[in-house]
Amino acid sequence: MSRTILVVEDDPATANFLTSGLEQEGYNVRRAADGVRGLELAQQDDLDGIVLDRMLPGLDGLSLLETLRARDCDTPVIILSAIGSTDERVRGLRAGSDDYLVKPFAMTELLARLEVLHRRRAAAPAVVTRLACADLTLDLLTSRAERAGQLLQLQPRAIQLLEFLMRNQGQVVTRSMILQKVWNYDFDPGTNVIDVYVSNLRKEIDRPGLTPLLRTVRGAGYRLGAPA
Repeated sequence: MSRTILVVEDDPATANFLTSGLEQEGYNVRRAADGVRGLELAQQDDLDGIVLDRMLPGLDGLSLLETLRARDCDTPVIILSAIGSTDERVRGLRAGSDDYLVKPFAMTELLARLEVLHRRRAAAPAVVTRLACADLTLDLLTSRAERAGQLLQLQPRAIQLLEFLMRNQGQVVTRSMILQKVWNYDFDPGTNVIDVYVSNLRKEIDRPGLTPLLRTVRGAGYRLGAPA
């Protein structure tokens, strides 16, 4: 499957050189000759990478990149610049670039750097934002928990406990594990804080008429999961 690259470059000769070299390697190339148009095209979802000139009319490359990152765009970006100082490279990386290539450059080096970014992106684990166990769900971005489509009324610490149990669903977790991972302190055999929180959590997620999901494993701990 061919990849799509956006080239944001105001110099026609350089833009043509980039387009020709990328297309010969099987890339689909889109072009923008100024920062404003580049920002517009850079926000499209089907891009696999952006080759971004540092100095652009309308909106400079760093401002364009900072705007993209502020809008949660994670498309890999390589900055091209005639400025090769260490300070300038650092500015580019801090603005959100994945790589920085100084002009003049060899097309083979640009292609190799793009390939590294593609491999890195493909190998990156997917970010989990939602957990599920049977008909119990937890949105990690909003801390919204639901069971059978009904919102659960849970305090922040109960949400943290639920997240830990859901991430370890099907496994028995001990009271000391919960204290260490949710409360961040070592096991105190005299405390009943875990029992209280688990009891309150069970009342919320295992309401009457619903299949119980949270079970106490006598002498061991607790287990969250649908019955076998």
